Amino acid sequence: MTVYEHITELRKRLIYVVVFFLFAVVGGFFLSEPLIKFLQHADEAKHLTMNAFNLTDPVKIYLQVTFIIGAVITSPFALYQLWAFISPGLYEKERKVTLSYIPMSVFLFLLGVSFSYFILFPFVVQFMTNVANNLNIEQTIGINEYFQFLFQITLPFGILFQLPVVVMFLTRLGLVTPMLLRGIRKYAYFVLLVIAAFITPPELLSHMMVTVPLLILYEISIWISAISYRKVLKAETEALNQPHNE
Repeated sequence: MTVYEHITELRKRLIYVVVFFLFAVVGGFFLSEPLIKFLQHADEAKHLTMNAFNLTDPVKIYLQVTFIIGAVITSPFALYQLWAFISPGLYEKERKVTLSYIPMSVFLFLLGVSFSYFILFPFVVQFMTNVANNLNIEQTIGINEYFQFLFQITLPFGILFQLPVVVMFLTRLGLVTPMLLRGIRKYAYFVLLVIAAFITPPELLSHMMVTVPLLILYEISIWISAISYRKVLKAETEALNQPHNE
């Protein structure tokens, strides 16, 4: 394919994703209300009274949740379109392997969101509430601030949990090796510490609850990269030996 044909194909794939996203957003309109009500009455929030400090706050939250739902629903389809765009340049075996990354990616995203929502978020809310009670402060919770804080903690975790899949994919492409990941380990640890500091409130225990899983995730990524790297080397060796066998 020429460069123009590649650009045309990419544009077609992007149009597919945009159209699918628009339909997913329409579906999100119907799912947003029950989801917002569920998040307001979950165990960690049932003792909090939500308030709207601006007339537009409820609408703002409704639209944000709608677009987030649309993006989550669209993500597997978008990943498939990306795979369909690059798959002609892959061997048949590589196509099957990379196609399996899509359900893995979705699973890891949901796992990251679930971990942050069911484990980290309740702990942080309880900690903040205890601090306010100890200081005799009556909390007035704005619904906008509550959901922004919820999104700040849960969504980055879902994205960060994609690290093993991203590393596996880059290793397959030859852009990353396990040796490289081991060599930059201390720098990666520092970056993950900074990310954890942005996600969590300025409190040591919650910071460690975020940092430790991220560091473990990085080590798992190195292990996965090593497995993928060995498979790449094996495939290259078989490809080089194939002509001699003929």
